[in-house]
Amino acid sequence: MKTLFILNDPPYGTERSYNGFRLARALSKHDGNEIRLFLLGDAALCAKAGQKVPQGYYNIEFFAQSILKHGGQIGVCGMCMDARGLKDEEMIQGAEHSTLEHLAEWTEWADKVLVF
Repeated sequence: MKTLFILNDPPYGTERSYNGFRLARALSKHDGNEIRLFLLGDAALCAKAGQKVPQGYYNIEFFAQSILKHGGQIGVCGMCMDARGLKDEEMIQGAEHSTLEHLAEWTEWADKVLVF
């Protein structure tokens, strides 16, 4: 199954992006599943490398790297990155600077689209 996740919330402060990443990661481990995540708005910050979180707190970067390791793809809205001062060199390796046109293509590609 081809699943597109669209995330909108920041990496911390709510658990919506965290839950989206958790589900995407779980699905990415099953054979036959193709996973793509697109990060919009404050979710663009989920792609920032080197996140430091309190001990015992979840780390979004860990989930992103796990999804990428299992063949998933992560696109990050370029305009959202610019608005938040996030540069390409600050992103998790494998996350792609992307566009809304790319999101449109991924939406057509997907069997299911889940929005968090």
